[in-house]
Amino acid sequence: MSGVDTVAAPPAPMPGDLMTRRQRLRLILVLGSLIAVGPLTIDMYLPALPSIVDDLGTTSAAVQLTLTGTLIGLALGQLLIGPLSDAVGRRTPLIAGTALHIVTSVGCALAPNIAALGAMRVVQGLGAAAAAVIAMAVVRDLFSGSAFAQLLSRLLLVMGAAPVLAPTLGSELLRWTQWRGVFAALAVFGVLLLLVAMLGLPETLPPLRRQRGGVSSTGRLYASLLRDRPFVGLVLVAGFAMAALFAYVGGSSFVLQGQYGLDEQQFGFAFGAGAIGLIIATQANVRLLRRWSPQQILLTALIVGTAASLVLVGLAATGIGGLPALLASLWLVLATAGLALPNAPALALSRHGEAAGTASALLGAVQFGIGAIAAPLVGVLGTGAVAMAVVIAGGLASALIVFVVVVRPGRLAVPEPVAAATVVAH
Repeated sequence: MSGVDTVAAPPAPMPGDLMTRRQRLRLILVLGSLIAVGPLTIDMYLPALPSIVDDLGTTSAAVQLTLTGTLIGLALGQLLIGPLSDAVGRRTPLIAGTALHIVTSVGCALAPNIAALGAMRVVQGLGAAAAAVIAMAVVRDLFSGSAFAQLLSRLLLVMGAAPVLAPTLGSELLRWTQWRGVFAALAVFGVLLLLVAMLGLPETLPPLRRQRGGVSSTGRLYASLLRDRPFVGLVLVAGFAMAALFAYVGGSSFVLQGQYGLDEQQFGFAFGAGAIGLIIATQANVRLLRRWSPQQILLTALIVGTAASLVLVGLAATGIGGLPALLASLWLVLATAGLALPNAPALALSRHGEAAGTASALLGAVQFGIGAIAAPLVGVLGTGAVAMAVVIAGGLASALIVFVVVVRPGRLAVPEPVAAATVVAH
């Protein structure tokens, strides 16, 4: 023994740790713009569905299938674009996907019939998926652990606000134009986003960290992710938490307007209050992470959220407390979802920094796929307050069970971040 104490070297800083406050703010604005593409693409044309039925001489069921097509495009696009971005870098797939979104938005605006509109919406979803995948992958390229969860909480401010604002924005556009003008506006937004991506987002995945090997390598990469039990569990937790949120989004209009008799303005206020609860929680998460770990916050949020959702089921079934009690319990449920949604993805993606694009693609596809099932499930069960509450409770309870049984938070250890090359700021 030499008698000299060996001191462990501190982990190499992530590129995001070297950013100035101004650079981080600019990054949040750029990534927030990318995150908004999906919700705007899905929701902005919803107020125009009846007019599309009349203009194209089709049925409401056929027009609703154009929404399903978009969801399919978004899910498939994430699975394809994620591995591609791990192989060639982030900027090229982002620019190509955004360009595809612009072209198909124009195609939707010019669609002569419902079949053409449906086909364009599928491809439009593929283009929008690029923005969602790349935004998540870029965050993982630059940050890890609590820093990742903190930045994701900032981006969830956009993710929470965009679905609420998109239908309102679409309604305002319809005061000045027809449904085709909504898609024209999406094309204009796509052009602006393309400029932002080209000028404001540097490449964050250096060549030395890119994946090689083509389709077979991609298959092996997905297989390795699926063999990681905690990762799969965290992906499912994120999906079930999103299912609870989608159940609220899909069922609230039927419950608050149809069952409780609110008019459109009153519904907008009540819906917005719930969204504010979710947004406040995501921003409070940034402060909570300074004291507790992401897994501690996630476990607490799921326990409280499940309990609150069971209370929600009881209130919906008995009518005790009326609408005020229902809204209060909904607000608490959404707040807990606002704490769960940033931390589950942060923990999942922190395990696979070497394949952030593929991991975020799988996360997004599963999260979006499970969440998308929740809205029609509310309708199948009856579209009333009980149906909505049951689906919300089922989502949060499932998330809690998977987290405790599959992920096992007490044993959860996030690997050290993969050292990354310094990103040159533009």
